[in-house]
Amino acid sequence: MISEEQFQQELQLFIANGIREDVGPGDYSSLACIPSMATGKAKLLVKEDGIIAGVALAKMIFNYVDPSLQIETFIQDGTPVRYGDVVFHVSGSSQSILKSERLVLNTMQRMSAIATKTNSYVRLLEGTKTQILDTRKTTPGFRAAEKWAVTIGGGVNHRFALYDMIMLKDNHIDFAGGITKAIDKTKAYLKKNNLDLKIIVEARDLAEIEEILKSEGVYRVLIDNFNYEDTRKAVAMINGKCQSESSGNINETTISEYADCGVDYISSGALTHSVYNMDLSLKAI
Repeated sequence: MISEEQFQQELQLFIANGIREDVGPGDYSSLACIPSMATGKAKLLVKEDGIIAGVALAKMIFNYVDPSLQIETFIQDGTPVRYGDVVFHVSGSSQSILKSERLVLNTMQRMSAIATKTNSYVRLLEGTKTQILDTRKTTPGFRAAEKWAVTIGGGVNHRFALYDMIMLKDNHIDFAGGITKAIDKTKAYLKKNNLDLKIIVEARDLAEIEEILKSEGVYRVLIDNFNYEDTRKAVAMINGKCQSESSGNINETTISEYADCGVDYISSGALTHSVYNMDLSLKAI
């Protein structure tokens, strides 16, 4: 996985681009009718039940726009919230609060939705050893925040991008000329380039799992689009030689059954690509 320093850099890039995109040369609505020296106060109001996420990122956004803004936090990231709860107050320059408002709301609404969905999956997995993973199926430019939201909801991050883990999927295997060739070529490439990256290999059937297990150095087998019966057989074949991960159209109604097959992880793109933003608002007080 990427380092904490890289992760923070990603967040700073996101904030800078988000303000650039939204504010451009100036927030003319505020500049036109709000005196530059005017001060005010606003509250982050919850209008829908769920898990709140993005409080820490909101503070980073406010600080980027105006370091003099003051935030009084009442509810921390990862906390269940209900309609009417107030998460924080922000006070200071009225122009700065208004300039920050949309990016803060867009960020927190989506992060909270992701954290809420992730938490619902985590609760469905209670009593099993299986953990829920996210994927790279994220909103372009917003990946760091979305993956942060997954962890706030109790999930686990998969690889951040193409550069921090090897994942040999069906197309890689077919283009390389087969599973064994793909694995051998990958290990040779990593050695030649002095790279220390974990290797995950996707299997489309039990015969491919058998072939994967003949190679040393595989960190995890991705059991892709298997039914329950074959998933149980795959886990028995792997038998702790490496980690196991199920994926492929797994949802709220099927996740418990796949976990009961004994897999270590279940990955779901739905955590980040199929959520509806939580209803939040920033209101002057």
